[in-house]
Amino acid sequence: MRALILSDIHGSALAARQALSFFEKFNCDKIFLLGDTLYHGPRNPLPAGHGPMQVVEALTPYKDRIIAVRGNCDADVDLMMLDFPMENEYKVVEDCGFHLFLSHGHIFMPECFPRNALESIESTGAAQSAAQQDESAKKPLIDIYLYGHTHIWKLEKNFRDVVIANPGSTSLPKGGNPPTFGFYESTPANGGEPAHIRLSIHKLEDGAEIATMTI
Repeated sequence: MRALILSDIHGSALAARQALSFFEKFNCDKIFLLGDTLYHGPRNPLPAGHGPMQVVEALTPYKDRIIAVRGNCDADVDLMMLDFPMENEYKVVEDCGFHLFLSHGHIFMPECFPRNALESIESTGAAQSAAQQDESAKKPLIDIYLYGHTHIWKLEKNFRDVVIANPGSTSLPKGGNPPTFGFYESTPANGGEPAHIRLSIHKLEDGAEIATMTI
């Protein structure tokens, strides 16, 4: 699988179109959309090329290839405008034996996110039946947490051995960073070679690679 990782577009049609141009350039199959897609946010300035409806138009041709989660700036009315589901606070993607946890980052803190997070997130509490407890014990371990929210790109492992990857913001980057996006690529096991995943961060301006990690 190859996936374009986008977050915090905040209604910039200019940034959305520029980021989506890398879908074909990088021969992608999917788009991981990590929230704060249409609304610029009450604490943010209007981004360059602001046009929420044009963002919708830019994303619509990819609607069947988008896996999206809801950000803190995504209102119900925003979700009604999109042709793909974005109401969930998180989604789990399984690929080549690895498990990716996608969320915006404002609810599940990436710095302390544990590999067994699904056991508690999807638990029904202390009153679980034995069958439910058995099912909870089967929850997969998380290998990679993809998130946005901070507008600052990051690619590292946290102290709980989970790779945390933030693609930064395509339109309103912070921390002196340029606008950025992420790229995900998996290689299935082949013969004696195990499956592996490569994550990278790229400048929106020209696609130049800033950082990379392979697991």
